[in-house]
Amino acid sequence: MTTPQHKIGSGYGATSTADEVLAGLELTGRLAIVTGGYSGIGLETTRALANAGVHVVVPARRVEHAREAVAGIPNVEVEELDLGDLDSVRGFADRFLATGRDVDFLIDSAGIMACPETRVGPGWEAQFATNHLGHFALVARLWPRLVTGGGARVVSVSSAGHRRSDIRWDDLWFDRGYDKWEAYGQAKTANVLFAVELDRRGRDAGVRAFALHPGGIMTPLLRHLDRGEMVERGWIDEDGNPLVEFKTPEQGAATQVWAATSPQLADLGGVYLEDCDVAEITADEDAPGVRSYAIDPESARRLWALSAGLTGVDVP
Repeated sequence: MTTPQHKIGSGYGATSTADEVLAGLELTGRLAIVTGGYSGIGLETTRALANAGVHVVVPARRVEHAREAVAGIPNVEVEELDLGDLDSVRGFADRFLATGRDVDFLIDSAGIMACPETRVGPGWEAQFATNHLGHFALVARLWPRLVTGGGARVVSVSSAGHRRSDIRWDDLWFDRGYDKWEAYGQAKTANVLFAVELDRRGRDAGVRAFALHPGGIMTPLLRHLDRGEMVERGWIDEDGNPLVEFKTPEQGAATQVWAATSPQLADLGGVYLEDCDVAEITADEDAPGVRSYAIDPESARRLWALSAGLTGVDVP
């Protein structure tokens, strides 16, 4: 059954780094796919895994930029992928499947946050389409190589931003008015629900899934926010100095690396993590944890059916 949504006492915490959670693990010869693995905490995830002996495939929309970012890191290859374009997702998956390699870790780290209203594909709202549907299609198309080799771990990088919105079943695409933060929240809730249902479907084949909040980190994910908005939100002062305690990229990458590799999570799955532990369920606006609607199994199945219909792919 799905793992209970309660802390397990991992011994790690908010200040743990990706290198620390990997210490002592034998990962040489394993293969990871890390979307967004050339920027922010994705880049740190790539670096930490590669230095631990994992071969890392970095799908990237900006291929040349990605190659420059990972230059000098061993065991890394860059391939073209635009998560907002389902034809691009299919092309990447077909090329990877043709190599005959198995996937041990699939970390869905790429994403966009609080962007101006943007439409992709057949008019889909871009944050939901990119952060959720693109990764849904990627997992479904790579499924043959996720189940071989003993089964992979699939890690969906969500956010505490999931608390901003449940799935808007009656206005998924914000046709009645766009709010960039609600759109981000819906996409991040979708990331969690995806992990819940993927774990249910995949665990008998050895595939386990997790979602997580990496913490607050100053990375290029904030590209759509100007200084004035960050000042208004109380993140920085007028001179750009931080007013809250942000994680470093090394700390921000730790939970997703831990989710992908930790023996402490063997035989577990379908839960939301934060600070390198399983999170508690909460309705408190000021407390860490996960909202109950984001881990609801009925909503997870409903979202799965919707996503399969929209993308035209499914997990057998």
